Amino acid sequence: MNLANKLTLLRIFLIPLFMFIILIRIPYGQYIATAIFIIAASTDGLDGYIARKRKQVTNLGKLMDPLADKLLITAALIVLVELRLISGWIAFIIIGREFFVTGLRTIAAAEGVIIAASKLGKIKTVTQIIAITVILLNLPFGKYLMYIAVFFTLWSGVDYYLNARKKIRLKAE
Repeated sequence: MNLANKLTLLRIFLIPLFMFIILIRIPYGQYIATAIFIIAASTDGLDGYIARKRKQVTNLGKLMDPLADKLLITAALIVLVELRLISGWIAFIIIGREFFVTGLRTIAAAEGVIIAASKLGKIKTVTQIIAITVILLNLPFGKYLMYIAVFFTLWSGVDYYLNARKKIRLKAE
């Protein structure tokens, strides 16, 4: 197993640790959990960079990397809802968009078309990570940063749909 795939697996293994630490409410737990979240989130770009630079892109990495990203963000959103730091509708929109885009990519893949990650999708991910981090730390403007993340989530979802519609047949039969 190459380094990039190990980083992706590390991200997945850090998710339950992040959730456990934030939910048991120990002294400084939110700071420890936030540090774990930041470490996990930072492996997102790093694993892809390493895989491409070393020419070690694998099918396992192609499967696990987006799954790890979705699991990390979903876990963080669920925790934030449970702690009443964000509303459930925010988590629903962000998680629902991930299902939607995954569905589009699945349909495209069945037709032999690859829908690559877009610049908007990357902006969406960065805004989500920043908003989640700020909210975990109870810093000012966290709610507004999350609204910005929701905006980019919706915008990138529409962008993926429009891009997919040009490349594949999306018929309601």
